[in-house]
Amino acid sequence: MPEVIFAGPSGRLEGRYQPSKEKNAPIAIILHPHPQFGGTMNNKIVYDLFYMFQKRNFTTLRFNFRGIGRSQGEFDHGTGELSDAAAALDWIQSLHPDSKNCWVAGYSFGAWIGMQLLMRRPEIEGFISIAPQPNTYDFSFLAPCPSSGLIIHGDADKVAPPKDVQALVDKLHTQKGITITQKTLAGANHFFSNDTDVLIEECADYLDRRLAGELSDPRPKRLR
Repeated sequence: MPEVIFAGPSGRLEGRYQPSKEKNAPIAIILHPHPQFGGTMNNKIVYDLFYMFQKRNFTTLRFNFRGIGRSQGEFDHGTGELSDAAAALDWIQSLHPDSKNCWVAGYSFGAWIGMQLLMRRPEIEGFISIAPQPNTYDFSFLAPCPSSGLIIHGDADKVAPPKDVQALVDKLHTQKGITITQKTLAGANHFFSNDTDVLIEECADYLDRRLAGELSDPRPKRLR
């Protein structure tokens, strides 16, 4: 897959990019875990999500947030990282102007950034949020959440306790016009140790069902 360097808000950002053979294929952007706790675009879950979307003919991008790998800048507690994600989506859309639809998938810290990106970009029609941390990060901006998606986590997660994730899911379930699918993996911790294959299988099953027209409410397209 091509290594890419593109312009971000605080200098260059490093990524890996695989274009689809189809001009109007949907775009998927994958966001990695916390930069200060070892998160990079080469995290195994991020890597596996990248290939999951690629196998389904998405134009796919994963990248390092600022200050990681060859990406320039310094950690910015989420504000700058959201700007990085928006710049990444801008960059890939500039190469694929015929792509109308987009998905965002994020893991842990990346899930928080991905949900914020979702609020700002009406072309994002689906999301996968892996082990989000509502006990650590404020998700109150999801008012309302504009797209249907999957929230998947483990019931042995000590970093993002299941009761906190459940409270977030319950709140989103009250919103009209979207379908939030929740999957809880028995015995899985925040790092999905020994459970990565099951995690990716669940994500792939969800994506396949969405692509087949299931698990989402028909909704009017938001204007940009």
